[in-house]
Amino acid sequence: MRKIAFGYSTRCNVQCEHCVAAESDHRNNGKMDLLQAKEILVELAHAHVQGISFTAGEPLIYLDDICELLALCNTYGIYTRVVTNSFWAKNPESAQRYVSRLMASGLSQLRLSYSRWHQKNIKRENVINAVECCVENGLDYFVSFVTDFSEEDDQDEEYLRQHKVMFFPEPVIFSGRAESFERAPIRTDYQENCCSMNPYLAPNFDVYACCDAGSHFTKTNFFHLGNAKQSRVGALLLKSETNTLYKHIRTLGISGIASFAGFRSKDIITHRKCELCKKLFNDPDMLRVLENEASSGLAAWHR
Repeated sequence: MRKIAFGYSTRCNVQCEHCVAAESDHRNNGKMDLLQAKEILVELAHAHVQGISFTAGEPLIYLDDICELLALCNTYGIYTRVVTNSFWAKNPESAQRYVSRLMASGLSQLRLSYSRWHQKNIKRENVINAVECCVENGLDYFVSFVTDFSEEDDQDEEYLRQHKVMFFPEPVIFSGRAESFERAPIRTDYQENCCSMNPYLAPNFDVYACCDAGSHFTKTNFFHLGNAKQSRVGALLLKSETNTLYKHIRTLGISGIASFAGFRSKDIITHRKCELCKKLFNDPDMLRVLENEASSGLAAWHR
């Protein structure tokens, strides 16, 4: 199933220090033109994209625009998700107004961001108001609990459990503003670290093969596929689907690629998936070697 993260705008009403979609200087106010966004959505539909997640900054700052885009997606039978910080759910009445608008526009699912960084800016009660409104109205939802798995997050996890909220832990990605975060040492079992690599459409219409930290590979632009104003978006998605190294990331996994590249096993298990990916593919010399070996030595590196 083809799906894509749709970054309508990088603007946000809060400045969370862990945000992967923004840099430390806070200069993130890019926004699509609504008419052009609609044109791209139609193109995505014709390219057989079946799932679109509106993300990047805070989408619901532009509620009217997002509702128009959701309605257009609904016309083409596209499954839609909105990722939000719940700023709009200050009380049950406000939550109801937003959820009603979104549902009337055909929204399929609401993803509510929650973390100790989010909740410095947004009251955690907002998330509960949003959850309860979703449940009451029959709107599918889940809470994305961003965590570094430290003891500092225990009370936030317990809060979600006490309110019987459906949540899933999401590891903080040390990119964007979180690039400067201190990393706690880790040592895990040897994981394959395969990645589905959902593509990401940025507000300037650049398309990346990875929706997480892909736009931050500044030394190699390894995940940059092109610009949707200059190329057909279907061709860019096909480029993502047929790239041999991308295929290895999805199937062999980051750990297997690192092993082939000469990383010691005891070092591989001390890196988080996205950090290991950056070490491999944001190094021009390493990337050149892997590209040369993608269809030969690396292709044979399997059990």
